[in-house]
Amino acid sequence: MKQIKLIWDFRGVSAFETAKHFEIHLKEFLNKEKITVFDSETLQESDFYSTVCLIIEESYVNTVKIALKPVRAFLV
Repeated sequence: MKQIKLIWDFRGVSAFETAKHFEIHLKEFLNKEKITVFDSETLQESDFYSTVCLIIEESYVNTVKIALKPVRAFLV
């Protein structure tokens, strides 16, 4: 089973707060769709740049990709 890391970027003065809020809705979506999550986190890279990262099974990538449009994806 391959694991994929999906990443969303947030920029601006309120980037970290927006990223934290997005993570809440992301978890709600994953719960509703019954998608198993291996890991998720919100990182504050700088005062004006934050990311939300999610690691899921490869089989769920298209469901998340179509609905939530991550910026990048990597094989873990």
